[in-house]
Amino acid sequence: MNEIESKINRIRKELERHNHNYYVLSAPTVSDREFDGMMKELLALEEQYPEYADSLSPTQRVGSDLSKEFEQVEHQYPMLSLGNTYSEGEIRDFYERTARTLNEPFEIVAELKYDGTSISLIYENGRLSRAVTRGDGTRGDDVTANVKTIRSVPLKLQGDCPEKFEIRGEVLLPWAEFERLNKEREEQEEPLFANPRNAASGTLKQQNPAVVAERRLDAYLYYLLGKSLPSDTHWGNLAAARSWGFKIPDVMRLCGSLQDLLDYIGYWDAERKNLPVATDGIVFKVNSLRQQRFLGFTAKNPRWAISYKFQAERAETRLNSVSYQVGRTGVITPVANLEPVQLAGTVVKRASLHNADIIAELDLHAGDLVHVEKGGEIIPKIVGVNRDARSMLMGEKVTFIARCPECGTALVREKGEAGQYCPNIWGCAPQIKGKIEHFVTRRAMNINIGRETVEDLYNAGYVHNTADLYALKFADLMRLERWAEKSAQNLLDSLEESKKAPFERVLYALGIRYVGETVAKRLAYSLLSIDNIAKASPEELTDVDEIGLRIAQSVAGYFADERNRTLVNRLKEYGLQMEASAKVQTLRTDRLGGRTIVISGTFARHSRDEYKLMIERHGGKNGSSISGKTDCVLAGDNMGPAKREKAGRLGIKIMSETEFLKLIDE
Repeated sequence: MNEIESKINRIRKELERHNHNYYVLSAPTVSDREFDGMMKELLALEEQYPEYADSLSPTQRVGSDLSKEFEQVEHQYPMLSLGNTYSEGEIRDFYERTARTLNEPFEIVAELKYDGTSISLIYENGRLSRAVTRGDGTRGDDVTANVKTIRSVPLKLQGDCPEKFEIRGEVLLPWAEFERLNKEREEQEEPLFANPRNAASGTLKQQNPAVVAERRLDAYLYYLLGKSLPSDTHWGNLAAARSWGFKIPDVMRLCGSLQDLLDYIGYWDAERKNLPVATDGIVFKVNSLRQQRFLGFTAKNPRWAISYKFQAERAETRLNSVSYQVGRTGVITPVANLEPVQLAGTVVKRASLHNADIIAELDLHAGDLVHVEKGGEIIPKIVGVNRDARSMLMGEKVTFIARCPECGTALVREKGEAGQYCPNIWGCAPQIKGKIEHFVTRRAMNINIGRETVEDLYNAGYVHNTADLYALKFADLMRLERWAEKSAQNLLDSLEESKKAPFERVLYALGIRYVGETVAKRLAYSLLSIDNIAKASPEELTDVDEIGLRIAQSVAGYFADERNRTLVNRLKEYGLQMEASAKVQTLRTDRLGGRTIVISGTFARHSRDEYKLMIERHGGKNGSSISGKTDCVLAGDNMGPAKREKAGRLGIKIMSETEFLKLIDE
């Protein structure tokens, strides 16, 4: 082994040790800065010396943008569900039935039931070889690339472990990350995740591992399977797994009596609210694997385990009124104003009612006593009404408003949409301010002001649209209360710096309905300039990969409004980037001559998204599925046999990654 390879391996081992200390033991021994420095050094070495690449290097934790369709994998051991109960009486029945059947001493392992998405991890020779979702219990999706980004999942194990085994557990989104993610989505007026379980499940199915890495998932492991396990007890196997580097929950208890089980329930019913992750119950398992085999299974569940579900904490309080909030895109959100009530450790005064359909379904009346729960124990929601408490003098029925609460404009509800919105985008104050707030965010123009400053500038009459920001003068800012010379100059400097933001971010910053960051990139890289986008018809816009009719109509409608065109022209005059970079522009050719190409499989050189952009950049079109209109298939590894057979039957050329890159001369 030469000096460079030795150095790379040494840094990898150090980073693996620090990862384990931080994410599994919660006992870091180096600062974040030191860790980041080591990671940068390793990245540089791996880039300089690709011959020493390792798919399980710590650098892979950040998630590459290589994406793929998930392969279906059959579980070696079926992932069965557990029988659920909400009754301590049924836990008593389970214990007594187990005692009668075994007719010998036994122990029960008590564990918390984590509210995430189930995962099966397969290790071979001490290395992670595959990660598979539960799926239907028989087959699941191979999400190995995404699971590699989870820092608490060891890629390489410590100590002596079986040559091949499987460990199961739960992939979770911690409460802190759930709140951070929902805050970001709220700022972008995207639908909020209802609970951490949905967020974790949705994240694990992302096609881009880099997105998964950003969301900082965690994983708690709780069950070991295999032919050569270190112990004949569940407890012993998890103790061994902990020594190999797995994050095994330290809240498990070994119970010797029914009372131990009931005490565990009583303790965690309250204490679970202090945990960093969501739980929804407790699992009790017979400890001895020999006894587990003897007890066996029903058609759906193991007889040696049972799940006890916690009752969702619910409170009853009075509905005082319903108010309506207007978002930056005009969407109206109804909010229930409640008599303050204690729920899951916090005082709840408001709850979202989501839309008109939810209000109608609940049949709400002013003054109703309503049942409130916390969805995922974070977001309060009304789940029912105490109709028995209604009197003859019950209040007025709650009906969704017909006009905007801010400007009085009649609301619009598009076909197929649950929400209603105010179309008065130029005269509705919350929409005007909301668009400016969106424009200045970090992911858009990254201008150094927040909501309060936007409010001050709007109220002072200085800013009525995003272009007005670039007309601000130092003297204007100094007339505002609480503004000093330094803060005024900082804003002006920030506005000047924002003119360097690339075209795709400018397009996103405009706040066109349905045009998020990804869509903005697609349009910018395909059509190259704001002028090309503005004059494109809905049909031409849908030719861009992943741009559907709804988005196309929204974009075309935006530029059909003369006021929007005037705004964009003003921004252009102030010096904002309204064309794709020269690098992107010079890479365009017509080598593919309008051919429709379908991408299938996984690739070594570029991600699927990159290949889609290449196809568009070289004059081709992306097809979603193989049909008679397909000209050829760009096939990577693991192309499905059904797709290959269909392409052959239709006489469609199948092109390898190397052949494609040669064709487009890249």
